[in-house]
This record gives sequence, structure tokens and C-alpha cells, in this order.
Amino acid sequence: MARRASFPDKDESKQPVLVRRVANRRSTLKSGRTIGEQREKFETANERMIARQKDKRQKRLRVFLVSFGFATLAAVLVGAYLLLIDRSGENQLKNKPEAYVYQPTIEIVDEDATAAEGKITSRMQEYIGQAEADFRSLGYQPTKAVLPTNTIREVDFYLDGHSGFIKMVIDRGTAVSVEDADRMLRYLADQGITDFQYIDVRLPYKGGGGGG
Repeated sequence: MARRASFPDKDESKQPVLVRRVANRRSTLKSGRTIGEQREKFETANERMIARQKDKRQKRLRVFLVSFGFATLAAVLVGAYLLLIDRSGENQLKNKPEAYVYQPTIEIVDEDATAAEGKITSRMQEYIGQAEADFRSLGYQPTKAVLPTNTIREVDFYLDGHSGFIKMVIDRGTAVSVEDADRMLRYLADQGITDFQYIDVRLPYKGGGGGG
């Protein structure tokens, strides 16, 4: 009767040491790859976060620099504009002609014997000087200016070649008063009237005269 071959029982503890080392190595390599991949993923995520933070800082810096640049430009423009206005004002003041002060050359007579000295004020003198210049510009030759008794603002002008005088008031401009007097004098000349007592131009459009 044939004998059956007998095989020893498989026992894990009796497996060759080399097999276990290979399995352990494979397990270690797999674990190493897993840890390496996780570490790589972590480092990649960390780098991305750092990059995003850096990008944000750069954006904030760019915004700040742009804002600062605009603010500086605006300040420079405003300063230049104010300086231009200031210089323009200075030039206008420099180029502005000084007001001419008229000084009378004719005789001034104050008929108010009771008036205190100094009745002929600087304003009165300037008015007489300006009226004198206006009369001369129209071809008349003033000879004197009289301040009548008990008056404050009236001035009577006497002209060479005319018997009467011209009543004027310092509250009214000399140019319009002299023009009204000129119209009245020409009107009287056209009417053949050469002798008159006075022509009153103290009120506009109401020039009147007194007969001789």
C-alpha cells in the first residue's frame, strides 16, 4: 500500500525572516510615501497661504502708494494754484495805476467869514481841482472857485469870458456837472444870451439859470 507524503503544517512563525523583512520594508516605504505626500501637501498649502498673504500685502502697498501719489499731486497742484493766484494778485496791485489826486490851481474863495479855519477840506480841494481839469478839457478857462456863505457842499465856478457862474455840488460827479454846464452854455449862446447870473447844475436834468 502506497504511503502518502506528509507535509509539515504551515506556521507563520516558521516563515523565513527574509519574507518578513520584505513585507516590513514595503509597509515602511508605503508609510513613508504617505507621510511625504502629506508633508508635501501641507507645505504646498502653507506656501500658497504665504503667497496669498504676500500678494495681499503687495496690493495694499500698491493702493497706498497710488493714493499717496494722488494726494501728493493734488497738494502740489493746489499749492501751485494758490501761488499763481497770489502772484497774480501781487501783479495786479503792482500794475494798478495809482489814483491821481487833483490839485486846484485857481483861486479858492470862502465867503463864510464866520467859518472856522480848515473849512476847505482835502475832499473839497480835490473836487475843485478835478472840476477845473474837466472844464479845461472842454475848452473853458476857470478863474476861481467860491464857497458861498452858509453852504457846505456847494461850489461856484467862474469861467473866463462869462459874466455868470456855475453852481455845482460835491455830492455829484464833476464830469456830469461840467457836461450839463457846457450844454447850458451852448444853449444860451445859440439863443444869443451872453449875460446871465448863474447856471445851476446841482441836480441832474434840471439845469437852470438866472438872468442878468
